[in-house]
Amino acid sequence: MAEYRKFIFVCTGSDCKDNGCKGLVSDIKNLMRENGYKGHYRLVKTKCMDFCKTGPIVVMKDDVIKKATLEKVKDGLK
Repeated sequence: MAEYRKFIFVCTGSDCKDNGCKGLVSDIKNLMRENGYKGHYRLVKTKCMDFCKTGPIVVMKDDVIKKATLEKVKDGLK
């Protein structure tokens, strides 16, 4: 039986763009390639998640990460 991938959702709404979500998406993609997460996680860019004041927003493993950084995402992957 195939193993299911886990998903990482990143908000790309206008307020999150202003707070750096494009750079965060790029950093997460590089993290996936370099650390062997490729095929285990799938990065999904979403529209606004209504957490505009605390962007960028990342949702993974039923957790909402507000003011997300690459370090917070790495902690979530462990």
